[in-house]
Amino acid sequence: MCRFYHIATQQRSSVQAYSLKQTPQNTHYHHRSTHLASSTLTNLRLSMNSVGVEVQQQHKMINTSSNRRRSSIDPSKLQPMYKVEHKPGPQFNVMFIGAGNINFGSDEGPWNHSARIENKWGTRLRVTALVDPSKARADQELEKKRSSFVAVAYNNTKWFGNVADAVAGLRPDELPDAIIVGAPPQFRGGLNPPANLELDLIDKFPNAALFLEKPVTTGPAEEAVQVGKKIAQAGNVVSVGYMLRYSRAVQTMIKIIEENNLTVMGTVARYIAAYEKIAKEDWWDKSRSCGPIVEQATHFCDLSRYFGGDVSLDTVQAHSVEWNEEPGQLSKMPIDESKIKMEDRIPRFTTANWKYDTGAVGTLVHGVALHDTDYYTELTVYTDGHQMRLVDPYNNPALYVRKPGSNAESHMSFSNDDCFYSEISNWGDEIEKNSDHINEEDLDTRILSTYEDAVQSYELTWAIRNAAEAGRKFPMQK
Repeated sequence: MCRFYHIATQQRSSVQAYSLKQTPQNTHYHHRSTHLASSTLTNLRLSMNSVGVEVQQQHKMINTSSNRRRSSIDPSKLQPMYKVEHKPGPQFNVMFIGAGNINFGSDEGPWNHSARIENKWGTRLRVTALVDPSKARADQELEKKRSSFVAVAYNNTKWFGNVADAVAGLRPDELPDAIIVGAPPQFRGGLNPPANLELDLIDKFPNAALFLEKPVTTGPAEEAVQVGKKIAQAGNVVSVGYMLRYSRAVQTMIKIIEENNLTVMGTVARYIAAYEKIAKEDWWDKSRSCGPIVEQATHFCDLSRYFGGDVSLDTVQAHSVEWNEEPGQLSKMPIDESKIKMEDRIPRFTTANWKYDTGAVGTLVHGVALHDTDYYTELTVYTDGHQMRLVDPYNNPALYVRKPGSNAESHMSFSNDDCFYSEISNWGDEIEKNSDHINEEDLDTRILSTYEDAVQSYELTWAIRNAAEAGRKFPMQK
């Protein structure tokens, strides 16, 4: 089951759709997630004296400034889509894996990778292939595109039911320069079929860059670590969709930290969901979605790690309000929860805290509590003398900064900031940075969310979930 990093039996049968020549049930994934600080910790030294054995603790300051490896981008270079200036260049081929909402958009949120690549590559773009087990769903999305102003990019798009058919059916001039993977995480992050989609793509399309959605898998993190190593060895340009790292507000916070040579002391993340419109039964079932910490709070766990660094997973502590406790009774439940096994029902509120390897501390509060449609999201980062409070990074990012010498907060807003576009644009620049048609441009490109780093965010979300389940005050009522 998902709760133990395993894929449920019923999911395994459908997961084979993308990698094997079968006609499985149609499965779509509708949900939408580096600072790697390393340090040498020397805390204890045993000392012998003439009288006897005396244990002395010699506390040394942990110095991470010299080997801080936080990847960042100049925030001034993260421009909204309407400011894009398209320049001539060669045709750019893209293959989509998945015809679901994450790739082609919906009314549920701002995610829509196809819209971003259309703006990124303009008339150069050719979507040569769309891989999805449902031809009806693929045809529906392609029909919309072919009746719009971007028809030229989709007029010759070929549909394939699985990757093997795409390999056989694409001509050499149709092979993808880049592949956007919006398939469910059950397909990914594993070493063996049916969950080894990334490795299959790298093997069959060795020259293609990959853009992968989060979470990186629903399987064992140990396998995902090995997948990350294989991806790094292959050398493909690979980015994972933790788009908040590409927010201008987030990069402004990083700039403040770096320009002032600050050391993060603590991070406090709050993510409170408005639940009454979340009418997908899968979302409320931990055996299918892995629960809101792994699936939803992953973005704020990742953003916390981006500022705080690597987490000492053995320090993670968590508590949760469960469905069968009085505070967990929800008045606006959008689904019939009685259809979900009691042990698979999601927590209503979770609090977690941990230590970073640097010595800093982190806190996460996640809730399924608000009504209507607006979520409340906030991340606060503390350093000596500074407080940086990021509010509503998904929709209307606002940054409130308190600096030394003043008790007041200064306010910065970031209108028209599209971090979804910024991550795709940056990925595209990284792919083409050595191409003749752009090599003279002043590009500031780097992948802010590598696969190996994204695996660490996945591990943190599971550490929180496991700690909360282990620390329940009352046993689950049967």
